[in-house]
Amino acid sequence: MTEEKLPSYGGQALIEGILMRGSKSLAAAMRDPNGEIIVKRESLSGIYTSKIKKLPFLRGLIVLWDALGLGTKYLTISANVQSDEDEQIEGPALYISLIISLAIGIGVFFVAPAALSHLFKNLFVWSNLWSNLVEGILRLILIIAYIWSVGKIPDIKRVFMYHGAEHKTINAYEAGVYLTPENVNSFTCVHTRCGTAFLVILVVISIIVFSLLGPLSLLWRLLSRILLIPVLASIAYEYMRWTANHTDSKFVQFIIRPNLALQRLTTSEPDLSMIEVAITAFNSMIEMENSSET
Repeated sequence: MTEEKLPSYGGQALIEGILMRGSKSLAAAMRDPNGEIIVKRESLSGIYTSKIKKLPFLRGLIVLWDALGLGTKYLTISANVQSDEDEQIEGPALYISLIISLAIGIGVFFVAPAALSHLFKNLFVWSNLWSNLVEGILRLILIIAYIWSVGKIPDIKRVFMYHGAEHKTINAYEAGVYLTPENVNSFTCVHTRCGTAFLVILVVISIIVFSLLGPLSLLWRLLSRILLIPVLASIAYEYMRWTANHTDSKFVQFIIRPNLALQRLTTSEPDLSMIEVAITAFNSMIEMENSSET
């Protein structure tokens, strides 16, 4: 008799909180300045229940939307929970800040390495493959440097602790352990489906894909880095999904080591109160998932 496969639940660290997402619903638990845990839940619809969710490569676009759409929405909600009423971000200001942040991220992590490597290619007469390899290395260095530097900010340190609580909770659930703060705390802070691992995979795949494009002018090189982001995200998701489903393989355990190592920069050991928030979010999400099936 084969063992029933558990659903693949995911989550995201918020400001003093955790977002947990299932296949049909999500729940976010946040601790307010008074120490109370506030829970917000919603049912997923649209793209999450469409046929795209089951189609290889296209389903990677859902992951991209998770990071840009739902992720930003609930990060803002968690920030508003911690802020005074006159300091809250919503409406047009929220969308403007999202667009600006997205533009800066694309510019720093995709356009800038492409422009620099193109300059180096012309200066040192590099081959196309070597130029793309240097571009990928520059991109990875920038990502690691950014994560390391923001991790020094006290508020971000706490977000990374909540990130650890999220991973511990999902690891405990997948191990079949009853979810209490003490039980969950015994599990590791790393997980194979982490978004940090997704970044490493994205960088490696970008080297391969961009090399296949052949020599390009500077304009087309920069445009390709922007236009192909959804393609890279889709391929990276399928690769991460495959490795996460084959962690019993020694080969897979070997090739995911860089992914797990980078997670050490974005996860920290949480305290029990943070794990309590993560468990609250997870149980609320599971409750909605189960109620939608009845």
